[in-house]
Amino acid sequence: MALTPSRRSLFKGGLVAGAGALLPLTATTAAYADDASLDFIIDCDEWGARPPSSALVMRTGTTRKIVIHHMAFPNVTDYSREQAIALAHRCQDLHMDGNGWADTGQHFTISRGGYVLEGRHRSFEGLKSGLAQVQSAHCVGENTQSIGIENEGTYITETPPQALLDSLVKLSSAICTQYKIHAHNMFGHWDWNSTQCPGIAFYRLFPELRRRVAVAIGTPLSEVPDRTWPDIFTSSAGQTVVAAKYLLRNQGYTNLTTTGTFDAGLLAAIQDWQGKHGITVESDGTMSDPTWETLAAGIGKHDSGEHLAGAQFVLKNKGYTVDVTGVYDWNTKMAIKEMQVLHGLDDNGKIDVDTWCAIVGGIVKAEFATVLS
Repeated sequence: MALTPSRRSLFKGGLVAGAGALLPLTATTAAYADDASLDFIIDCDEWGARPPSSALVMRTGTTRKIVIHHMAFPNVTDYSREQAIALAHRCQDLHMDGNGWADTGQHFTISRGGYVLEGRHRSFEGLKSGLAQVQSAHCVGENTQSIGIENEGTYITETPPQALLDSLVKLSSAICTQYKIHAHNMFGHWDWNSTQCPGIAFYRLFPELRRRVAVAIGTPLSEVPDRTWPDIFTSSAGQTVVAAKYLLRNQGYTNLTTTGTFDAGLLAAIQDWQGKHGITVESDGTMSDPTWETLAAGIGKHDSGEHLAGAQFVLKNKGYTVDVTGVYDWNTKMAIKEMQVLHGLDDNGKIDVDTWCAIVGGIVKAEFATVLS
């Protein structure tokens, strides 16, 4: 079985300059926006950020998704600019002094009052160019190829204030425009890592947020793929990894333990499955779109098994009232139907390939059908 470099590894490489080696980006490197179009962002100098404790690395040509977070901070009612700046300082201090990072972990921060601030130094510089991003620390495995947005507050049972949501749409639209990516490239932190972030209540707003961004940047429906799957790989963890294991167990890889760790057993199983089905064998175990598509076995009301248990596991983690039994019951049907409605799918309670994609954290074209033409 010949291994080929994963498409992820190609993005990981990019054009890299570290340890201060990258010259400042200039107009000759093709700035897509003038300063005025991004003047809603409060940059590090303006809010008085501490300098990074070590040199930051810029990567060129690697940006291909947005990862959205909540900060697990209190849901304050102080919506002022002063609170937003205090938040930025608190976050930077926590990341540098508590986590030992060189700087704030995320690229951008949004306060509950809707103020947008630069997080890690050089994030604004990269955004203005549309060509580069500073390597971050917001999401393990995704820090070289995604723009991380932290949102003030905790959103497990509550949803963010409207001002925050409006600013998130505005910022995400700017990121998509600058980096030439799309609303169907917007994910949540827990799609890649083992965490409660961005919160159950907030995550259920993501289809609507993506629709608003798609409209704002003028995306035609013809440019939205049928499905955009989460391309987890060896650095990923959490519920999406568990779902992949259950799907592979359903196909006979019963040695896999249903933990959220992307272990050697999962890597071997993915590569074996890819090799047997004529799919490019990814060296880092990337769950490519064809891999998900061939594993996403249909489930109806009379079905049972490991694949159904995997769906139940993810649904339970996303706040739906289901038990992980591998048996199709009433609660499972209701959870599936709710998930289908959320993503614009036919709410028939059956798990087809589109429903699988939505369950495991992917994005389906049906989400956008009512707002794009």
